[in-house]
Amino acid sequence: MKKISYLFAAMLVAALGSGMTPLTSNLTYAADEAAAAPEKQLTVRAEMGKPLNEIQELLNTKQFPQALEKINALNAFENKTPYELFAIDRMRAVLASGTNDTALLASSFENMINTPFLTDAQKMRLTETLAGTYFNAKKYDLATVWARKFLAKDNSNQQMHSVLIRALYLQNDFASAIKELNAQLAEDDKANRIPSQDNLRLLGSCYQQTKDTAGYTTVLERMVANYPQKDYWGDLLYRIEHKPGFSDRLRLDLYRLLLKTNNLDDASQYAEMAELALLAGLPVEAKTAVDAGYAANVMGTGKEAGKHKQLRDRVYKQVAEDAKSLDAGEASAQKAKTGTGLLNIGYNYVINKQFEKGISLMEQGLAKGGLKSTDEAKLHLGMAYLQSGNRAKATEIFQSIQGADGTKDLGRMWVYLSNAEVRAAAKAAAPAAAAPAAAAAPAKEVAKEAAPAK
Repeated sequence: MKKISYLFAAMLVAALGSGMTPLTSNLTYAADEAAAAPEKQLTVRAEMGKPLNEIQELLNTKQFPQALEKINALNAFENKTPYELFAIDRMRAVLASGTNDTALLASSFENMINTPFLTDAQKMRLTETLAGTYFNAKKYDLATVWARKFLAKDNSNQQMHSVLIRALYLQNDFASAIKELNAQLAEDDKANRIPSQDNLRLLGSCYQQTKDTAGYTTVLERMVANYPQKDYWGDLLYRIEHKPGFSDRLRLDLYRLLLKTNNLDDASQYAEMAELALLAGLPVEAKTAVDAGYAANVMGTGKEAGKHKQLRDRVYKQVAEDAKSLDAGEASAQKAKTGTGLLNIGYNYVINKQFEKGISLMEQGLAKGGLKSTDEAKLHLGMAYLQSGNRAKATEIFQSIQGADGTKDLGRMWVYLSNAEVRAAAKAAAPAAAAPAAAAAPAKEVAKEAAPAK
């Protein structure tokens, strides 16, 4: 999170102190200056005017110790008017910003906000700075108070939401932080806006701190949907695999996702995926797993190199044999009472790039029924459509899966993957942004913006 710097505070208080008429006996500001505080007389007594002008000169020349001494001497004056108190606090704020005195800056700003001598816009700027000042000083309880005051009047300010959320988190008020973060995510969804990765990470940490596994998993899903990084995918797929009720029958399907997201870590995983693919009658998919293992330099090396070679030779042999008899069993599968055979043969056609024929057989198998798991069949049919390039149909099928055995979760993962691939392709195809970087606003313009209304 960006800190609200002393440089910003210095510009702000300097602007608030700019353009002042010298403080003289029974001074009353001109009508346009008094308009900022209607019906309030902006006057300073003669005995107070001289030391205030002297302090102003000391501040202008950065003679801060001398200025502080004179400011403290003003405590001897009794019955100070509200505007005299405001003028003193303003000078304390200038002094604090020049000496990096966080406590003095904060107390001065707080006093100034509680006066009628600033416009609402100026008070909002000071409130924002005060919340940031307390946050930077690690006074998170006070940062929370002032951030809430700001957001009560301007709930659209993302920086203040960030201050509030992080202040709550650093006070270990995870429940409140979760509430604020989820409200931000709801606003993101409403605006069709991608949530920030920082907010998602912080929400995930809050759920971990409160041992809310379900909540943490929902954050991981948002992570892979919007920021599909390998580590997020690995964590999420691990949780799906260990979710109560996950069927071991879907182990090959899990490996497919692990491979697709680059989360197979060792040779045994590549080998197991290859063996499961062979058992399913899918030697081409077994070859994909073995080739990936060799490409990752985890197979074909070390003590198990010989076994890896034997597996690869066996896989390659079955791929060659399968290519010669791809349609074997199709006739008997058509005559079978269940659609299992058609689904299996159809998917084999799909991974051999014969998408139209393969999908047709799979749809026939699904329609025939008599399956151990209709949702598993839909999962594989959705994967077939995805491989054929028909993402819309694949998504429709994945979203129709309702199985609590892991099929619904895996279908949702394929939708995330598909959407991520679409975004990546669009980004790669888009021309490089040619817009020049925006120039930083000159300091005098920032100061001008923060100056009192006249």
